[in-house]
Amino acid sequence: MTIYHFVGIKGTGMSALAQVLHDMKFEVQGSDFEKHFFTQDALEKSGIKILPFQKENIKPGMTIIAGNAFPDTHEEIQEAMKLGLPIVRYHRFLGDFLQRFTSIAITGAHGKTSTTGLLAHVISGMKPTSFLIGDGTGKGEENAEYFVFEACEYRRHFLSYFPDYAIMTNIDFDHPDYFANIDDVFSAFQEMAMQVNKAIFACGDDEQLQKIQAKVPVLFYGFDEGNDYQAKNIVKTTDGTSFDVFIRNTFYDTFSIPTFGTHNVLNALAVIGLCHYEEMSVDTVKERLTTFQGVKRRFSEKRIGSQILIDDYAHHPTEIKATIDAAKQKYPEKEVIAVFQPHTFTRTQAFLEDFAAALRLADRTYLCEIFGSARENHGKLTIKDLQAKIVGAEILTEDNTAVLQKHDHSVILFMGAGDIQKFQEAYEKLLV
Repeated sequence: MTIYHFVGIKGTGMSALAQVLHDMKFEVQGSDFEKHFFTQDALEKSGIKILPFQKENIKPGMTIIAGNAFPDTHEEIQEAMKLGLPIVRYHRFLGDFLQRFTSIAITGAHGKTSTTGLLAHVISGMKPTSFLIGDGTGKGEENAEYFVFEACEYRRHFLSYFPDYAIMTNIDFDHPDYFANIDDVFSAFQEMAMQVNKAIFACGDDEQLQKIQAKVPVLFYGFDEGNDYQAKNIVKTTDGTSFDVFIRNTFYDTFSIPTFGTHNVLNALAVIGLCHYEEMSVDTVKERLTTFQGVKRRFSEKRIGSQILIDDYAHHPTEIKATIDAAKQKYPEKEVIAVFQPHTFTRTQAFLEDFAAALRLADRTYLCEIFGSARENHGKLTIKDLQAKIVGAEILTEDNTAVLQKHDHSVILFMGAGDIQKFQEAYEKLLV
């Protein structure tokens, strides 16, 4: 039996795929740097072997799944070449693997992970479903009918996929180290749209998505009139959100979700639309929506003393705004404190004004040093350039997190895609 060896198994997509194959009774192992990464916890729990990188890990008879971050010059990939073993890049392997199922790709600049998690949770209440989520979570069912997965536009990786369905949440300019501008991003999504086999569910409130062309039906969802699936009569409370769904202007049903912020209504609407199209039970959809626990690093809450600490992956101005809005809906009586670590110098430079505008929505802002990528030229940009645009913003280091203690009865949002967690951990150690 083939052993699948993952080069870079701690990557979020890689660890999720390793869990899927392991659950489906394939033999799986992998290697990575020895530094602890949050994705390895699930791998260890599943009993998947994780080795430190060394060429001796590579043995005859293996199939190598290589993470996108590792070049062909990596010692393990070199050894596999020497032994003549099959070497497949992560997204290429996934593209082939999907063909066995009714596959649903979730893509978009923002909201991919939350929507993938929600759809997987809802469908698995009705049909055997395998899923792969960008927060490092994956689950395989041996007799799976559906495969729900997150498809990333970065470097056009999602063009390896030819799914039955696609949900497109939005098109926004991000990854300025790769995409030239919004038109370049749109062209990638347009190419992806032509590869979908059954139908596309696209957010019709997004002006870029309105222009998408495809060989299959494109069904629009959103708040605006004219969408095929429209959410109306939205009621926001401190327990969650409820709303009515109209399908082509005809009332369909009322749904409730235990989450906050209008972006979560849109995510739920995409899921409701797809399940309706696949003729799934509306009662089960309603019930499953109410029991969704969320995904890792998306509004993950901890209460310590009088403060609520929230860990969130928000690393783009649109996402920061959505996270602050959600905090204000759930905790209207509390002060909202933003602790933000920008991710990559290119993104910080490209969105400097937008980051400042989004962070000004918080009652107070603390900034951490920019988390750079090894591939970048830093130029002269520093965190002080962002600080200068936000009145009262302070710089936070791991050594001075005690300053957060003065914000009694507040919600503290730790936001970023780098290693923002270390600032939260340093602060929690002070409190305990």
